[in-house]
Amino acid sequence: MDNENIRILTAGDSSLLIEFGKIISPDINRKIAVTVQLIKAQQTPGVVDIIPAFCSLLINYDPRVISYEEIRDRMQTILKIDVKADAARKKIYEIPVCYGGEFGPDLDNIAQHAGLSPEEVIQIHSSRDYLIYMLGFLPGFCYLGGLDERIHTPRLANPRLKISAGSVGIGGSQTGIYPLDSPGGWQLMGMTPVKTYDPQREVPILVEAGDYIRFIPIDKDEFYRIKELVQSGQYQCTILEGEV
Repeated sequence: MDNENIRILTAGDSSLLIEFGKIISPDINRKIAVTVQLIKAQQTPGVVDIIPAFCSLLINYDPRVISYEEIRDRMQTILKIDVKADAARKKIYEIPVCYGGEFGPDLDNIAQHAGLSPEEVIQIHSSRDYLIYMLGFLPGFCYLGGLDERIHTPRLANPRLKISAGSVGIGGSQTGIYPLDSPGGWQLMGMTPVKTYDPQREVPILVEAGDYIRFIPIDKDEFYRIKELVQSGQYQCTILEGEV
């Protein structure tokens, strides 16, 4: 993308905001993800946190360590680095999901709304890789892009007071995984035994913005087998690399 469209702005007395554009797109998100990698690699003194969003990147810094002018200049240099080669690969996390039944009580609703069978909904939902645009709302909650329009489904008219962690659902044009027990209005189509957020892990959040998720259908027996491995700390998600 054209770096001339990128703007660096102040955001309070200890934050800097990099705006990459005004639209949500894979190209912009890829640029943000690679910029995050470059910032981490540079190990800039004074950087406290790096927070990617749909079209921007917020950098919190310690003004006692680095001034706004210094960090702005460093970011301008990083943004000029040619990242085409790095941006050509994507990391894909395979997330097993048991669809329907007790794990996906709204699967039939989703299928009926789409005019499809539940099996067709599952096939469509699990047939593509979903880009993680950003994390938010809850720790480890992924805002995913790329849901097939055929299975876009309105949120529930009356949200549930509790949705169990690991539930996979659809809300309008988005799909995602609930990382914690919480209220919610998404239509639930399945559940994963994988914890996308686990405060006991060395790195609590499983994925990062810029990664991809691929949902893998499993049966109930496989769900409980993986769940036991997750609880004992022996399960590792399959991570693939592919072309963007």
